[in-house]
Amino acid sequence: MKKIYPNAAAALDGLLHDGMFIAAGGFGLCGIPELLLGAIKEAGTKDLTFASNNAGVDDFGIGILLQTRQVKKMISSYVGENAEFMRQYLSGELELEFNPQGTLAERMRAGGCGIPGFYTRTGVGTVIAEGKDHRDFNGETYIMEEGIFADLSIVKAWKADETGNLVFRKTARNFNPPAAMCGRTCVVEVEEIVPTGTLDPDHIHLPGIYVHRLIQGEHEKRIEQRTTRPAA
Repeated sequence: MKKIYPNAAAALDGLLHDGMFIAAGGFGLCGIPELLLGAIKEAGTKDLTFASNNAGVDDFGIGILLQTRQVKKMISSYVGENAEFMRQYLSGELELEFNPQGTLAERMRAGGCGIPGFYTRTGVGTVIAEGKDHRDFNGETYIMEEGIFADLSIVKAWKADETGNLVFRKTARNFNPPAAMCGRTCVVEVEEIVPTGTLDPDHIHLPGIYVHRLIQGEHEKRIEQRTTRPAA
């Protein structure tokens, strides 16, 4: 099966439709699928629901889709550095489902493993638990969270082979593996594609069975918060 496509628009061809549910990897600006997000913006696909730790910043990451009003709902852990995200949420223009970070990651991983729901202590006694099933196990109360099953996963990896085996670079690994697992179709952008057999099997972070389409591209790699100390 052909997995390598020439660019982001080609890799998303035939996959996008209004009202779809997309799981996106990344954390802040680290490891975000910037090329694929740009292609979604250009396609004009709207009424989107995104499951992603946050939405980047105002003019980068999912933030560019908030600016064009293509996003209907975010399932996220926090607003982060995105002023437009905050403005749309507080004004009622954007639906927001807050999830603790570990719960969100596990919801994605569960969906990728075919698990429809699981119980966790995280969020018990808070607004997170409202309306959710409560059960007691070994004297402790847990709430049920549902696995995430997305129409599409878009992720960013450092390196891939031609079959889609992926290697992530340091903290860019973040939400990318569970996000990749939970989509019915997974499209990945990488910095380098190497011949099959090049990658050490022990160094592969996500097997190619999860990856359906693959592109190689140039990435901007912005820094969300630059912190330096004065020169000596």
